[in-house]
Amino acid sequence: MQRELGKFVQDEQGQGLVEYALIVALVAIALMSIMVLFRNGIGNAFNESKNRLNNAPGNSY
Repeated sequence: MQRELGKFVQDEQGQGLVEYALIVALVAIALMSIMVLFRNGIGNAFNESKNRLNNAPGNSY
């Protein structure tokens, strides 16, 4: 039983994948946090771009 437990503890086969998954999860959480903090600024930038495109000369809408 102890030998099997020792093999399990020393097995590092999936360690790299888990580390990459943790990095991706942390980056995703950081990006979501930034987007929540700056949501008004991001929304204003998109609305300003939309308004400028709609009021551009030669617009046939």
